[in-house]
Amino acid sequence: MKKLGNELTLIQLMTDGYDYTAEDLCNHLGCTRRNLYYYLQFLREYGFGVLRNENYYSLDVNSPFFSNLASSVNFTLQEAVLIHNLADSAEQKNPAVLSVKKKLERYYDLRFFSDSKYKKKQLRNLKDISDAIAAKRIVCLKEYSSPHSHTFTDRVVEPFLLFNDNQDVRCYELESGKNKTFKLSRITNVEVYDAPWIHASEHRKVFTDVFSFSGEELYTVKLLVGQLSYNLMMEEFPISSALFSQKDKNHWIVSLDVVSYLGIGRFVLGLYDDIEILEGDGFKDYIKSKIVKMIP
Repeated sequence: MKKLGNELTLIQLMTDGYDYTAEDLCNHLGCTRRNLYYYLQFLREYGFGVLRNENYYSLDVNSPFFSNLASSVNFTLQEAVLIHNLADSAEQKNPAVLSVKKKLERYYDLRFFSDSKYKKKQLRNLKDISDAIAAKRIVCLKEYSSPHSHTFTDRVVEPFLLFNDNQDVRCYELESGKNKTFKLSRITNVEVYDAPWIHASEHRKVFTDVFSFSGEELYTVKLLVGQLSYNLMMEEFPISSALFSQKDKNHWIVSLDVVSYLGIGRFVLGLYDDIEILEGDGFKDYIKSKIVKMIP
């Protein structure tokens, strides 16, 4: 029961909008880092996409678990906005109306649709960042809200990539000398400097592989898989379907670009007698090291 309690707490922490490192999560749960990784693996096995952005962990809102939950509720974001607007026009002293509004505000980010001032600010910030990227200019993200440190700070950066439906911007931060991802929703204002990029050669995109691991580098692994492995891959990671080519009636070849060997490693070790590693020396060494640890 203690284990299940920790995993439920972990789900709550990784979806509350704050940034947590592995150490932070261990402190909240009162567990070792090794146990934390077991908990994260348990979540992956039950349909949660575990994301790692630099040193911070979160759960992918597009995880099968959340998708299934959302489909059972049957509210799209636009439908949630409509219901919230209808509740606004209803009797505000009615406890049921207040309850509906609170639940919608908890599970949906309605500000862009329901708050005209917020929407105007977001569109202005998006335009400023887009213009800065096109002109290759340095900007200052004014009063950026960091949930991890609970502070508002100005961040001087070189923005070079908008992604995740323009909700996130990839930047090179001058002070830290690192590439970081910033959320537009946490930016108060954007000031575009009349100064060109000076670290363009150090800009690095962030990649997310089919196993939901994120990072700046990709490693290619080529596998020959049997029917069982192919079926499980299609069920658990359907986004990978376009990467497969059929070799014969019962075998497929897949070439995957992965950020970490952890996700694909667990998949291969769990189906070792149905998979052959064709390419990827680094991955072969990784699997060998795991097998050696299994044999005292």
